[in-house]
Amino acid sequence: KNMVVDTHDINDFIMKPLPNHLFTRDTSCWIYNGVSINPMAKPARQRETNNLRAIYRWHPQFAGGDFIKYFGDEDINYDHATLEGGDVLVIGRGAVLIGMSERTTPQGVEFLAQALFKHRQAERVIAVELPKHRSCMHLDTVMTHIDIDTFSVYPEVVRPDVQCWTLTPDGRGGLKRTQESTLVHALEKALGIDQVRLITTGGDAFEAEREQWNDANNVLTLRPGVVVGYERNIWTNEKYDKAGITVLPIPGDELGRGRGGARCMSCPLERDGI
Repeated sequence: KNMVVDTHDINDFIMKPLPNHLFTRDTSCWIYNGVSINPMAKPARQRETNNLRAIYRWHPQFAGGDFIKYFGDEDINYDHATLEGGDVLVIGRGAVLIGMSERTTPQGVEFLAQALFKHRQAERVIAVELPKHRSCMHLDTVMTHIDIDTFSVYPEVVRPDVQCWTLTPDGRGGLKRTQESTLVHALEKALGIDQVRLITTGGDAFEAEREQWNDANNVLTLRPGVVVGYERNIWTNEKYDKAGITVLPIPGDELGRGRGGARCMSCPLERDGI
């Protein structure tokens, strides 16, 4: 025996558990031909990153693999440069949309953007500022990409006046920052389309607030126009259906207590081009 054992009760944890590990979207995220192993914002989740670093370094499926590690695999203290995958939407055509939330900082966005540009894996990064609230801790709790030209949004957060910037390479190894008039305009330019379609959270103001909290916007897109989401979000699911989006409903009363939906609990390694 030692002091660690002697000073703990039989029901105490020697190491604290990692109950949020089921939200695999956040700890690492695959972007085009590489992965970001994310420095997490909250102490309760920071050890998850060590587990993912070990997997990507030594698991036979990944060890020696032909993929890029953009960010987070170095043995350094990233300090305020935090980034979580729930804030990262890979929207195609060389573009990435990142939310600056209570979990992802501007420093983290710039670290990732520079790595993406260095490896020629992205042409632009759109950074959008979010309120620093628990109810919208990540971009994908209020906005997800569900079809080529279509996004699900919670309009109380993703408002027309939300601040956003487009980051592009400056040709000298740095970043060029351009403030956009609206997020919608930035998305239309990035995707090369005339008009982005927005499907807002369903129901009246109270029902929409409840369904956003219950992850109505946090759906997992299996292919353009087909999503997986909680069956309990009846108002939003009905709006998806009327807009031609197929919803594959799942029960999830207990899963949802952790404040995450189908998108939060997935980590796509490969995506088909659109």
